[in-house]
Amino acid sequence: MEIKKKYITLRTIADKEVKRVLRLWPQTLLPSAITMALYFLIFGQFIGSQVSDIGGFSYMEFIVSGIVMMAVITNSFTNVVSTFFMAKFVKSLEEILVSPTPNWVIIVGYSIGGIFRGLLVGIIVILIALFFTSLQIHNIFIIIAFILLVATVFSLGGLLNAVFAKKFEQTALFPIFILTPLTFLGGVFYSISMLPVFWQKLSLLNPILYMVNGFRYGFLGISDVNVWIGFSMLVLLVAGLFYLNLYLLKKGIGLKT
Repeated sequence: MEIKKKYITLRTIADKEVKRVLRLWPQTLLPSAITMALYFLIFGQFIGSQVSDIGGFSYMEFIVSGIVMMAVITNSFTNVVSTFFMAKFVKSLEEILVSPTPNWVIIVGYSIGGIFRGLLVGIIVILIALFFTSLQIHNIFIIIAFILLVATVFSLGGLLNAVFAKKFEQTALFPIFILTPLTFLGGVFYSISMLPVFWQKLSLLNPILYMVNGFRYGFLGISDVNVWIGFSMLVLLVAGLFYLNLYLLKKGIGLKT
């Protein structure tokens, strides 16, 4: 395909995904906004008022970045796994696959939808957080880099899940049994320095810990782990997941009936 035609195809897929997020905002944006507001109210306001400062910051200030990151992770993943699987289910994906559209265009197009939803929800949650506490910015470039990379990683992860899923129920297995536990155990609501040594070391195996702490460092300038390890890990995950999805689409794994 010519470069112009590839661009038009990519734009068409991305536009469809972005417009879906905006058109169905009561389903794609509102639930997360309400849920995260409840987290701020219950954990930050009610429970947080009884918790001592962490790293020189109030508990509410400490958990904001973790809650934002949790919203970004969940929405980026959910958006792509649902839309791509639906395209498989109704056979509309086959029309794209038999066309001369390059596989990378399909991957990037669907991922843009997930990234857009993740970032939009993240911004909404940050605005909600302003009703509960003031925010400071330690390093805006770290904030932007981490939120973009995390949204990209989980958009590609959602696509991977959708490729292998054969039933609607299978699109929820990974988020329920793996993603949600790892997120809650990833330092969203606590610092791992508060844990016994054994659990601190075990926590270091959780990749989401590095994502949450890297994002938190961008706001507060504190982190339980090396920020650059987290950044490097995200870059490798983006590259690895992209090429894995590219390979699966090329081989037709999970797509051929």
